[in-house]
Amino acid sequence: MIPVVKVTGGSLVTHILSHEDRPLRADARRNRERILQSAREVFAEFGSEAQIDDVARRAGVGVGTVYRHYPTKDALLIELVREKFRLLTAGGEAALERSGEPFEILTDWLRDNAERLGADTATQQAVAGAGDQVWLEAAAEHQALVEVTDRLLARALQAGAVRPDATAHDIGMLMSGLCATMGNPAPGFEWRRHLELIIDALRPR
Repeated sequence: MIPVVKVTGGSLVTHILSHEDRPLRADARRNRERILQSAREVFAEFGSEAQIDDVARRAGVGVGTVYRHYPTKDALLIELVREKFRLLTAGGEAALERSGEPFEILTDWLRDNAERLGADTATQQAVAGAGDQVWLEAAAEHQALVEVTDRLLARALQAGAVRPDATAHDIGMLMSGLCATMGNPAPGFEWRRHLELIIDALRPR
């Protein structure tokens, strides 16, 4: 933690700047990006059995470097979850800038999200088994995703293009259920078909 002194209204105010809030040097930022990319690859390969040593080796950095950024495996998983939520939210914000039929914009975004998640199924499964703390630590990023979903849904509702009882949380739960089928080799577990069934279920009756 670093104390930061600011002048406010003629008086000195000391704030505490956490490790996460500090701007990273260029080399530290590059290391962080390599670590996250390696973590995605390692969790995709080894699932919940992945270890920090594996991530460091794949990233080409020392184990101590990984621990300086992420002191535990859960901390690394938390950042992967936060990053995923940020990417999905950014896609939603871009969708809000599009013109066109609101239901089509909403469902195109859901399809894009599903493709992104489907390309990273092993990591999703590792995260799913990591425990409640991972999700609690990513609550702010999750809330941002819920809010952008709600805005896209509200436009479709206003246009009468989606069933009136649908909520952003419904969509989140349906997409979570879809993720659970990804990577399952059992006959009939074709997530793209399941996604189209979800989309059809959102249409007004």
